[in-house]
Amino acid sequence: MSTYKLVCPHCHSRMRIRTSEGTHIFLRIAYLQCCNEACGWSVRAEFEMTHELSPSGMANPAVQLPLADRALRRAAMMSATPTSQLDLLDSLMEA
Repeated sequence: MSTYKLVCPHCHSRMRIRTSEGTHIFLRIAYLQCCNEACGWSVRAEFEMTHELSPSGMANPAVQLPLADRALRRAAMMSATPTSQLDLLDSLMEA
């Protein structure tokens, strides 16, 4: 299991999410704080779901996101596991 690590752009220390709130099913507002007490930087951030990379096996009809284009899906695959694995959606769309 991997965990996204937020890094302070000032001192490069780890940041923690102090609190967050959902404002929409695709948007979460978070308040972050640098763990380095000497720095102490805090910030508001927005985490937004923008594109579907692969379909859900338990699709909710209320969830309507645009399908990411081929380049975006490939970039996500390459950053997760650098391999020559084929994109199943590409295969289905070409057929």
